[in-house]
Amino acid sequence: MKTVHIDASAAYDVLIGDGLLDELGTRAASLPGVRKVLLVSDDTVFALYGERAAESLRKAGLDVATFVFPHGEAFKNLEVYGELLEAALAAGMTRTDAFAALGGGVVGDLTGFAAATFKRGIRFIQLPTTLLSAADASVGGKTAVDLPGGKNQVGAFHQPALVLCDTHTLATLPEAQFLSGCGEVIKYAMLAGGELFETLCSFDGADGIAAHLEDVIRRCVELKRDYVQADEFDTGVRMLLNLGHTFGHGAEALSGYKLPHGCAVAAGMAVITRAAAARGYCEPETLRRLLTLLERFGLPASIPYSAEELLPVIRGDKKAAGGNIRLIVPEVPGRVRALTVAIPDLAGWLRDGGVL
Repeated sequence: MKTVHIDASAAYDVLIGDGLLDELGTRAASLPGVRKVLLVSDDTVFALYGERAAESLRKAGLDVATFVFPHGEAFKNLEVYGELLEAALAAGMTRTDAFAALGGGVVGDLTGFAAATFKRGIRFIQLPTTLLSAADASVGGKTAVDLPGGKNQVGAFHQPALVLCDTHTLATLPEAQFLSGCGEVIKYAMLAGGELFETLCSFDGADGIAAHLEDVIRRCVELKRDYVQADEFDTGVRMLLNLGHTFGHGAEALSGYKLPHGCAVAAGMAVITRAAAARGYCEPETLRRLLTLLERFGLPASIPYSAEELLPVIRGDKKAAGGNIRLIVPEVPGRVRALTVAIPDLAGWLRDGGVL
């Protein structure tokens, strides 16, 4: 088992290892005042692991209530958020109790936002069951739901009380979802450079990550920890974690969220790196190595939408402010920069990135 300690406004541990779901009950019971846990999951994940998680909680002497909603980004919305809050109220949850998010990024985002707002704040536990949520989304305290006009437009910063990454749960991931997580891992490799980047370059695709899950997830969590501890509320250096996200989020939204998040990030990284190379910010060798890595992992390196389609969506991005948006631009693996770009100039960046 690997442990990474996060020292944010609320300190907590991220535990990474096989079989940790069976320790959920004892670890939840150790949180002061917890007597009841609302276990939140989607229908797919609950069918696989819901009863196992609930039984662990019951064996530790905790009362368990459940809230299960349909899977998919389309259900990370205000309506389901309201239903979750009503379920918590009906279950008699108090401010010293806890929510537990069993699932991927959608479940974690929704549960975390509900926890941030129920009775003005209740603790929650992250139980990530996807590579993407284990390596990234479950750590750092960003919580949100979507609006019809944009992703993650309503949210709050609310750190979890505990994160348990049971790597055994990743064994049931569909290949497309595992590859989506690989997209986020490659993002961290571009941010960090060095050993992580070279290690991924030595892998023959996703099987390499699957064979080294604990170490890869631990390294990604350590990197995210460093950004979060330096800039918990995303006003400075933490923005660099949005590498690939501005253009990727646009593609994700236009697909009706059928394009998995990590695949969208991969495509967004390819577009911004092409544009950076064309404009002299990025070394051509960096672009070549990134595209080779994406190809080896079977991840997309282009966005299947036109600039005309993407621009209205990007204008509504939550990172847009005062007619500008901040683009995260890679230079070499291990060094990126944030550039403030006027929104009308985005068309040129997209064109240079291969989007017509």
